[in-house]
Amino acid sequence: MTHQVQTSTESVSDSGSSRPLVIAIDGPSGSGKSSTARGVAERLGLAFLDTGAMYRAVTWLALQEGVDLDDRAAVAELLAHASIRVDMDPRRPAISINGVDVSEAIRAPEVSAAVSAIATNLDVRADLVARQKKLIADAAQGIVAEGRDITTVVAPDAGVRRVAGC
Repeated sequence: MTHQVQTSTESVSDSGSSRPLVIAIDGPSGSGKSSTARGVAERLGLAFLDTGAMYRAVTWLALQEGVDLDDRAAVAELLAHASIRVDMDPRRPAISINGVDVSEAIRAPEVSAAVSAIATNLDVRADLVARQKKLIADAAQGIVAEGRDITTVVAPDAGVRRVAGC
């Protein structure tokens, strides 16, 4: 069964070499992209990446550390020294920052209210986009990645690109 899933999720480039399938799902908050991405990843036996969770994890850390979210340089510096671990199992996605599992904490109202300040910080975006590209490249079994700008900035060459809610 695993062999069939792996074979069915490989794509072939023009040069004939096979590479893991990358599915990118973009769209605004509340469009259903997370539920769709998790379901597709689970069904196809692929990894699942919620890029928004990474922004939320940085927001949580900045709030915990008392960093002024409007101080773009301070937030970027905080992230530069942070370790983010993403468990990309679609059945149990999890995220930790600096060794702390924040999978539940990042959904708290105070994080939701503050995440836009982090997401609009261009230095933070550059750092997280680089990390996201690496996670996607390292997903040997293939991956479904979701989030804003995933189809245009993070994974513009994804084998499958969709915009949720349209």
